[in-house]
Amino acid sequence: MLNKFKTVGKQTASKMLAVSKEKAQSLRTKTAKGASGDNYLVALDIGTEFVKALIAKLDSDGSIDIIGVGRRHQALSDMQAGAISDIASVVENCDQALNEAESQAGISVRQTVIGIAGELVKGTTMTIRVSRKTADQSIDIEEMEKIIRLVQQRAEAKAKQQLAWEMGGKEVAIRLVNSALVGIEIDGYPVTNPIGFQGKDVVIQLYTAFAPMIHIGALEKTAQELDLDLLAVAAEPFAVARAVIGDQQNQNLSAILMDVGGGTTDIAVIDDGGVQGTKMFGIGGRAYTHAIERDLGISFDQAENLKLAFGSNSIPPQKIAPVEAALSKTADVWISGIELALAEFPKLDHLPHRMFLCGGGASLDMLMDRLEGDDWYRGLPLTRKPSVHLIRPEQVVGIKDTTGKVTDHTYITAMGLLRVGLDTMQFSGSEGKSIREKLDRMLSV
Repeated sequence: MLNKFKTVGKQTASKMLAVSKEKAQSLRTKTAKGASGDNYLVALDIGTEFVKALIAKLDSDGSIDIIGVGRRHQALSDMQAGAISDIASVVENCDQALNEAESQAGISVRQTVIGIAGELVKGTTMTIRVSRKTADQSIDIEEMEKIIRLVQQRAEAKAKQQLAWEMGGKEVAIRLVNSALVGIEIDGYPVTNPIGFQGKDVVIQLYTAFAPMIHIGALEKTAQELDLDLLAVAAEPFAVARAVIGDQQNQNLSAILMDVGGGTTDIAVIDDGGVQGTKMFGIGGRAYTHAIERDLGISFDQAENLKLAFGSNSIPPQKIAPVEAALSKTADVWISGIELALAEFPKLDHLPHRMFLCGGGASLDMLMDRLEGDDWYRGLPLTRKPSVHLIRPEQVVGIKDTTGKVTDHTYITAMGLLRVGLDTMQFSGSEGKSIREKLDRMLSV
């Protein structure tokens, strides 16, 4: 019976993949007229619970206008802890979300940036000190490029070592997905652009995020089947950070950002405008549903409905106590995960006291109440009790929604992916431009 099910499943998956690709190509052929590929971008946030597609028009002043929005629910078996586990089904879901967004925008867009999440995505900020033999000579772009490459190589070796330890010694092939300058000092003097400075000791802080090749390959295959040109794959907590930091005007921001999705909680710590690191652990909205399912002995769908009813205060009175008990136990574990993740930032003298949440899982009021009410933070280097807020779309600098559909915190990650896509497009052809743009181009992946 099991073999029969597998055979039917493969046939169904192949059929779905073929239909999905045909539908995607058909719609894009019909609607691509008049659309300039350089002026439009689509962000695909492939979450455990939902696929979200945002189509945006890129203006000459660097602003982003969202002109199409699509959203489709994922099946229980489509994703596992933030990573794709059924490519054919995810392609179908993405295609439906794209069709909805394209119908609203009136155009089809090929250029895309896709987010990546999961416990095996490793993002950290590494500090390296380089002693220059020619301290009296000015630093040039070639020397800076060598220093950056050195930091990236050391960060990759560290990420591989960490993944091998987590997987019981098994070596995992990984690839750099994001890289960003956090800070540079020359002989103890902080600079924003090192080119032209003299000095002996150069200290550079560089954020890097690496992901397993198997996860990246699944996203590349998804883009291929949808007939999309994949500009970039971005670590989702980094995308949230780019959404919140925006452009230069927010460069001094310090905050803890949390994207609570269906399968994972992704954390990014920003200090003085720089991403200090990103952490992910496998507890999201579905963990709460599974807790209700297990404790009450009901189906997953019934448990999901009870969870949503609890959140909207429409749950039957006799179900309140058992559902609350199940949710509370999972919330205890979730809080412990946050404590452990934030404890892994020992290089900061103190953590930011402002916390901003996004993602569908953050809609559960109990999570906000736990962060605001409990004393979970006392063992961490926080100078005071953190203030907790949901990120609102209107807080995202430089991105405007013209559709009226981007209304809450569940779209923040997709908005951040648009920002990463714009960064990639701006820096991919920056030869002959400013030194700062050349530095940024080095870091674009």
